[in-house]
Amino acid sequence: MLKKLTLLVCALFGAGSMYSSGVDNHSIKVRIEGLKDSTCFLANYYGDMQYIQDTAKADKNGLFVFERKKKLEPGMYLLVMGKKKLFDFMVLENDQHFSLQTDTLDYSAHMKITGSEENKIFFEYLNWLGAKQKEAEKYHSRYKIIKESNKDSAKIIETKMAGMDKEVKAYMNDFMKKYPTSFTSKFLKSTMTIEVPEAPLLPNGRKDSTFSYHYYKAHFFDNLDLADERLLRTPIYQPKIKDYLENYVVPSADSIMKEGDMIIGKAKSNKETFKFCVFYMTYTYETSKVMGFDAVFVHEVFTYYKTNKAYWVDEAQKTKIINRANQLDSILIGKMAPNLIMQDSLVGLTPNFNTYSLNSIKAKYLILYFWDPDCGHCQKETPKLLEFYKKIQPKYQIQIYGVGSVSELEPWRKYIREKKLTWINVVDAFNKNHYKHLYDIYSTPVIYILDEHKKIIAKRLETDQIEEFLDRYEKQHPEKDKK
Repeated sequence: MLKKLTLLVCALFGAGSMYSSGVDNHSIKVRIEGLKDSTCFLANYYGDMQYIQDTAKADKNGLFVFERKKKLEPGMYLLVMGKKKLFDFMVLENDQHFSLQTDTLDYSAHMKITGSEENKIFFEYLNWLGAKQKEAEKYHSRYKIIKESNKDSAKIIETKMAGMDKEVKAYMNDFMKKYPTSFTSKFLKSTMTIEVPEAPLLPNGRKDSTFSYHYYKAHFFDNLDLADERLLRTPIYQPKIKDYLENYVVPSADSIMKEGDMIIGKAKSNKETFKFCVFYMTYTYETSKVMGFDAVFVHEVFTYYKTNKAYWVDEAQKTKIINRANQLDSILIGKMAPNLIMQDSLVGLTPNFNTYSLNSIKAKYLILYFWDPDCGHCQKETPKLLEFYKKIQPKYQIQIYGVGSVSELEPWRKYIREKKLTWINVVDAFNKNHYKHLYDIYSTPVIYILDEHKKIIAKRLETDQIEEFLDRYEKQHPEKDKK
């Protein structure tokens, strides 16, 4: 997706670049035969997005001129027309005055470069690879047709394709030796997968079946310099981090915190890569839908924002972020649930209404249910929760502490009577609990599950997920059955 730079994006990503000083100008001239009176965008990669940096309209000869009195930040750039990418090219710190000439028949193969040795190297690689890809496509097309009907011929094609893969790897290695200091070589290296050696034998004589995973994980970032700001502006940097965290790290908050700190540690020697990695970890896990991963967000804020290491955030933003982390910190999985003291449905009708303290409820599992009778989702979820409660209560000794998130009591009372809600129904009649802030209730319904000690063991589940969660929780904590 191509995005225009906004003030927010600039604030998050644009501040403090190590390349913002010096001779502040760039001049990139692009002539494309076959295009005239067309508008093109000059954009750069950043994370998993592309951001527009400049716009130019072609003259009658197809010449686009991108020229401003500021330097472009180094990395991989792309020329875009409408929603179509025309081609990529490189921009380096001291390589920002050059010309590119090509045509619409084949942007890469017909490319001529003046004034940029880096782009001559880059297109040398692209053109060799493009020729190999065309050759490989013929094999792939043929393979799809005959893989079931003619297995012998398919086997021959498989062998040829494997040979081509080796040829590409050999070319890339030779290319990087030929141009050892070029950014193109560094970019190519970052795209290469880690070669895993043969697994060692265990004492029983069998190969270690876990060796490949552990070796690959330990060497995952060997080919990617996380502290090179230029790689940050390529399509490889952010996807590599995402791939590692999602596919090679145990999906638990503690493991992700540890591995995230490792990634940030590798990036911290460069201000821009450090900033990106901290922001990526913070944003990704603040917005994660996986239960318990908000602990990663809290960890990031406490480690980097609260300690004034997030230099790019102004004081007002930082205060909001820290306040948000402080709020979530008290209701993380494993924390003791904040106590609530609320009144039942008789409040205001009789002086003999009951007050229920959350901490006083005796139950093996306590479901804390925040709901509103006027909420459409609540109207669907509450009857389901009631049926579940009737069915499962004897099995798991469950109690429900239903908090009416209401401003008017009578509709709430009426709904309780009509639906015959037999659990503990309470309301914050005197507005003393501040439960919306305490439990982060910005919409309803919301379900928390507490154990017998009032420790939070799950939150923001749907009713349909509760039984499966409790079954799994009981298996993981068999000591609870003995009590």
